[in-house]
Amino acid sequence: METFYDMVIRGGQIVTAQGSYAADLAIGGGKIVAIGSELRKGAQEIDASGRLVMPGGVDPHAHIEQLSGMGVMNADTFETATRSAAMGGTTSVISFAAQQKGQPLSEVVSDYAARAARGAMIDHAFHLSVSDITAPGFDTDLARLIGEGHRSIKIFTTYNIKLGDREILHVLARARLHGALVCVHAENDGLIGWAKDALIAAGRTAPKHHALSHPRLAEIEAVARMCRFSEFFGQPVMLFHISATESLDVIRAARARGVPVRAETCPHYLLMTADVLDQPGLEGAKWMCSPPQRADADQDALWAALEARELEIISSDHAPYRYDESGKLSAGPDAGFHEIANGLPGLETRLPLLFDAMVSRGRLGPEAFVRLTSTAPAQLYGLDSKGRLEVGADADAVIW
Repeated sequence: METFYDMVIRGGQIVTAQGSYAADLAIGGGKIVAIGSELRKGAQEIDASGRLVMPGGVDPHAHIEQLSGMGVMNADTFETATRSAAMGGTTSVISFAAQQKGQPLSEVVSDYAARAARGAMIDHAFHLSVSDITAPGFDTDLARLIGEGHRSIKIFTTYNIKLGDREILHVLARARLHGALVCVHAENDGLIGWAKDALIAAGRTAPKHHALSHPRLAEIEAVARMCRFSEFFGQPVMLFHISATESLDVIRAARARGVPVRAETCPHYLLMTADVLDQPGLEGAKWMCSPPQRADADQDALWAALEARELEIISSDHAPYRYDESGKLSAGPDAGFHEIANGLPGLETRLPLLFDAMVSRGRLGPEAFVRLTSTAPAQLYGLDSKGRLEVGADADAVIW
């Protein structure tokens, strides 16, 4: 007998950002084609009784096959990164097409698109990561790429890929002109540089001192500055990986003034503190990231901000480096924190960790889990067919 659907997921509890209900879900041609009870047979049938059926995760912040500012290549390829993402329940990812100094943006995007084409196993898109606005054809390329659908630009306020304030203003003005979102790694470069040099001079170079080299005021100041820049232009800005309580206060105040500022955080700020860096030898290097993990009080503030919808997304900030001479230990077995690449893997672990915290342990609940890890990022970054279980949407479903 000819079947009607390609696949039917039966007996599960469908969970969306708005609520949950018992229903079967039918798939045809890669799309959700029916939701209801007593649906006709599918060529493939999955019994989801006693399970939660949720939209696939959308991770809008991942570094894949990317060279760091220190010249160290990520451990992942697009094949290994997206395969691990799928294993962890993430079905769409936005990574970075990262510009090198002097490189035209058109060349950057072509290069990363070719890398992805060699192995990506899930749907993907790119942020335009900008480090040089003087590159040939910058304004023309930026306008064209935004017009082609690259809707977000990434900038840094620190490290050797940073833009100065005047350059940031130029990017914000062009983004406003062409209708793009600007995403910011916001930390004050001067404060970080001063703190780092003082620690090195004092011989305090273990991985645990990394947290001291990124004082919380470095984040707070840069977040406040980006809010003011956003306010000046009326230009939407997404503040990446918020880690400090005081940064939330700055964001609340900006929004109260009507500033179009958005913000996200990551699992390592919700589930770790800086104590994780205090390990024997260089073991703490495995958990080094920027900004660093903070304190218990910051964790509580971040969870409260998620509940209040002041933080809108939980991304992974996936940035994996091998724990060997090709990655974290590229400067040798006696490297100081300032010689160690910053970043943690997270594409595969983001959803399982958050499912445990939010659903299994009851913090915020399943609907908030879906909203923060799938629906909200899809909506914010214009992935219209993602992040929802509705007829006509892409059939990106995960059974938990």
